[in-house]
Amino acid sequence: MKIQAGFCGLLLLLCGGAAEANIYAYTDSHGVVHLTNVPAGNSAYHMVMRTPKMPVATARADFNLVAKQQYQSLIQAAASHYGVSPALVNAVISAESGYNAGAVSPKGAIGLMQLIPATAARFGVSNSFSPAENINGGTAYLAHLLRKFSGDLKLAVAAYNAGSSAVIHAGYQIPPFAETQAYVPRVLAYYQRYLNGSSSGPSLGAIGHVPTPVSASPQLIQVSSP
Repeated sequence: MKIQAGFCGLLLLLCGGAAEANIYAYTDSHGVVHLTNVPAGNSAYHMVMRTPKMPVATARADFNLVAKQQYQSLIQAAASHYGVSPALVNAVISAESGYNAGAVSPKGAIGLMQLIPATAARFGVSNSFSPAENINGGTAYLAHLLRKFSGDLKLAVAAYNAGSSAVIHAGYQIPPFAETQAYVPRVLAYYQRYLNGSSSGPSLGAIGHVPTPVSASPQLIQVSSP
C-alpha cells in the first residue's frame, strides 16, 4: 500500500498541532492512500483521525492589519464590478476570516470570505485560497443574495451565513440559529464602521448603486447586475 507523498507532510503538520483538523483518507484502485483535511463532500473519504477544532481566523492582529490594506485593491475591483459596497465586502471578510487568506473552518469553508466548495464552484472559483479568486467569488455571491432578497441587507447577510433556503423557510426573517443570530449584527456593525471610516485605513464608502444608509441599522441597498 502506498501513501500519496504530497499528503505525508500534511499528516505530519496536522499531527504536530500547528494546524489541527480532522483527517480523512481513501484508497484508490492502485492502492494509493489519499489524505486530506477538507474532503469537500467526497464520499470516498472516511475519517481516520479526529483532532480539536480550531477557530476560523487564527492570524495575529498585526498580520490582519497589514492584510486589510493589502487586499483593498482586490476588494475595490470586485465591489465595483458587482455593484456591491466595498464596506460590505470588508465587513464579511472581517467576520468570516479576519483577513486570513489561509483560514479553513471546521465545516470546510475556505479563505478570506469562507467559501464552501459548492459556492466556490458555482461562482467560478477554482482556488479558494487565492485572495483574488476568493474575493471575486464571495462578492459575486453577495451581489446574488442582495438581488435575491430585494436589497434587504440583513436577509442577504443572514443567507450568506445560513443559506438562502434557511432565510426563506424562516419566512424571510433571520433564521433562528444562534450562529446566524449573532453573525448578522456582527457583520452589520463592521459594515457601519467601514462606512463611517472608523476602522483603520480610509473610509470604504458605498459605490455604484449602493447608497450609504442613514441609520445605524441599514435595511435596504440596491445592487447592479454583473
